[in-house]
Amino acid sequence: MRLPAVPIKSVVAFVVLMTAAVVDAAEGSNPESPPSTALPRATPESQGVASSAITSFIKAADAEVDSMHSFMLVRHGKVVAECWWAPEAADKPHILWSLSKSFTSTAVGLAAEEGRLDIDDPVLKFFPEEAPANPSDHLKAMRVRDLLTMTAGHDPLPRLAEEDHWVKKFLETPVPNQPGTKFLYNTPATYMQSAIVQKVTGQTVRDYLMPRLFEPLGIDEPTWDASPQGISIGGYGLYLKTEDIAKFGQLYLQRGRYNGKQLVPADWIKLATSKQTENADAPSGRNPDWRQGYGFQFWRCRHGVYRGDGKDGQFCVVMPKFDAVVVMTANSRDLQGQLALVWEHLLPAFESAPLPENEAAREALRQSAGKLTASR
Repeated sequence: MRLPAVPIKSVVAFVVLMTAAVVDAAEGSNPESPPSTALPRATPESQGVASSAITSFIKAADAEVDSMHSFMLVRHGKVVAECWWAPEAADKPHILWSLSKSFTSTAVGLAAEEGRLDIDDPVLKFFPEEAPANPSDHLKAMRVRDLLTMTAGHDPLPRLAEEDHWVKKFLETPVPNQPGTKFLYNTPATYMQSAIVQKVTGQTVRDYLMPRLFEPLGIDEPTWDASPQGISIGGYGLYLKTEDIAKFGQLYLQRGRYNGKQLVPADWIKLATSKQTENADAPSGRNPDWRQGYGFQFWRCRHGVYRGDGKDGQFCVVMPKFDAVVVMTANSRDLQGQLALVWEHLLPAFESAPLPENEAAREALRQSAGKLTASR
């Protein structure tokens, strides 16, 4: 199994702010050429964001987050700022940890759209050979929907070890609570979603998503770690580049459309990102953005925002009201504090109309980003 990189001790970052001419080139001027899968670039002011606000965010993140690895801001479908802390780079995949879960639930949605499963199917339907001899009533009642909403009914959670058969171990774990009634963050439940997709499609989630999601988004050959049984782990283990994550967020922001094609059903996007279960009393409920409700492997946030997220500060924050996506990768000890910087510095900066171009502010942004060093 692939292990994450050692925490970074010192960093240097850079920001790319595209001119209008480069934006035209990125979008493609040849009408006969296929549409680019890359996100177009634009200046912050042209998309209604002040460069000074982005500078404030990057400075605060560099000072307060231990430690930032990358940041990308997309407004109105265009990248207006992006930076990496060395040795991270634009072309280097980064571990997503539990942000992987949002991709797994997307695979479940696509399999449901294709009629391969129903989210109200019982989990045991897919694993007759791995089921316990005398399954409990609660296990019999557990549905795919309960896996998606982190309400499978476990407490404590299944513990999957390298020597275990992971599906069997999950199904052997006692289910003391009625499924669908109690939120408990459950990474093994996401693994079961991956196992179900593989059962009904004959492909790992990674391979199943290649022609349906990864290739249309221009995501090249992603790595996804597997269980001892050769099943994509689902709840973690996916590695993607920063812009790959931004494309995924933009796809969801655009209700499943990308480059004019409907890749994911809009109805699934709405279900997956809306509040499906209450989580205000969950152990993570001490943090306000962890008790706004949970969808299908997406967290609800304050400000009408939703996100996929992972351990150590991997964030794909989708802001429908502001037509924006914020991506961050990090090795952070304070995820709520990291997310709060977005609310403090970026959210108030989103204007409804373009701003006057401000070359001095953009230069200050470039200079500030170019001088970043980590203090930890």
